[in-house]
Amino acid sequence: MSKDAFKSFARGHTELANYVMSGKTNWQKLYELYEIYGENSSIWDDYFSSSSVPSTTSDISTLPNNIRELMQSIKNIDLGSVQKGITNIQKALGLLQDIGLGNSSSNNTSSYEPRPMYQHFDD
Repeated sequence: MSKDAFKSFARGHTELANYVMSGKTNWQKLYELYEIYGENSSIWDDYFSSSSVPSTTSDISTLPNNIRELMQSIKNIDLGSVQKGITNIQKALGLLQDIGLGNSSSNNTSSYEPRPMYQHFDD
């Protein structure tokens, strides 16, 4: 059996992808089971039964595979780390702006010509 045969088997059974996305197994283990037992073994009954499919994916089971994968990825995002990343980027941009303004303000001060201090005015 080849990897291409396993890929076509996995594409035909999207329940396997649900198990991998939920973290219950990985593709390597599923491929090893496929190599040992083949497609028609009773070992796959555990994966294909509707009761063992995670409940979070059954809500979106009518959506296409790409959208389902996207929804699962979005659910796994840690919003706290995203907020920290955005804050760090804002600080870095602020620092770069300050550095940029510092260079332009030094150019402005060089064009300033002070008035002579001891100038006499005629009345």
